[in-house]
Amino acid sequence: MLLRILLLCAVSAPVFAQANPDWIAPFPPHKIVGNVYYVGSKDLASYLITTPQGHILINSNLEASVPSIRENVERLGFRFADIKILLISHAHYDHCAGSALIKQLTGAKYMVMQGDASVVEDGGRSDFHYGQSRDFLFKPAKVDRVLHDGDEVRLGDVALTAHLTAGHTKGCTTWTLQAREEGTGYRVVIVGSPNVNPGYKLVDNKGYPGIAQDYEHTFRVLKSLPCDIFLGAHGGYYGMMEKFARAGKAASNVFVDPEGYRAYVADREQVFRAELVRQQSVRR
Repeated sequence: MLLRILLLCAVSAPVFAQANPDWIAPFPPHKIVGNVYYVGSKDLASYLITTPQGHILINSNLEASVPSIRENVERLGFRFADIKILLISHAHYDHCAGSALIKQLTGAKYMVMQGDASVVEDGGRSDFHYGQSRDFLFKPAKVDRVLHDGDEVRLGDVALTAHLTAGHTKGCTTWTLQAREEGTGYRVVIVGSPNVNPGYKLVDNKGYPGIAQDYEHTFRVLKSLPCDIFLGAHGGYYGMMEKFARAGKAASNVFVDPEGYRAYVADREQVFRAELVRQQSVRR
C-alpha cells in the first residue's frame, strides 16, 4: 500500500514540473548546522530537525514531493517514520499539499498557525486570494494543534518559536530556533514569506482588509529577530544552491549569513512599499 501511494505521487509530478521544474527537481539532502538538515527539492525548502525523541519536519511541499522528502530523510540516515511533528511556513499548496500524506505515513502531529489552520483543513478553499482557483487547492488535512504568535513547539531538547508574519497568508509563520555545533550556538531563522504575490490587493481588499497592516507588522518582526543562519520557505530566499556549492570548501559554515538576512528583508520591504504606493496612487 505504501509503495502504491508513493508511486501515485510520483505520477502526478510532471503536472507541477510544467509550472516550475525546480519545485520537484531533486537536490542533495544536506546538513545546515547541528541537528538542522535540508531535505527539500531544488527550490521548495523542507527542513528536518532531529532529536533522540523523534524529528520535526517543516514544510511538506507538494503531494508529489513526499517520496523525495522521504528519500532525502533516509539518505541522511534517519527514519521517515520517526517524524513526530509536522509544521509549515504557510498554507499555500506548494508548501503544504503533502501534509495529509505525511500525516498518513508517519502519524505526525500537524501544528499550524491560527490564520492558516482553516485553510489547511479545507484544502485551500478559504484562502483569501487563491480559494476560488482549482489549481491552487490541495488535499485537506486535520490540524492537531492550532498555534498562536509566540507559541513554542518542543520535542526532546529542541524548542522552536512560531512568529506570526502574516500578509503573504493570514497565518504565515517564521520559525526560530537555537542550534549548536562544535560548542557554538547559532540563531536560526526560517522565513515564512514576506513576498507580495502577483495580483495581491494591498488596498481595499475585502477578503483581507488588514493585509497591508499585517505586512507592516511582518517587517517589524523580521527586522527584530537576531539571525546567524538565514533559511526560508524557498531555497532561493537565501541562495541555497550557491551556498551548498561552497559547502566543504570554506573554512566556516557557509550558511552563516546575518548580512544576507538583513539585505533580504530590506529588499522585500522595499518591494512591498513600492507596490503599496503604486496601488494607493491608482486608487486615487
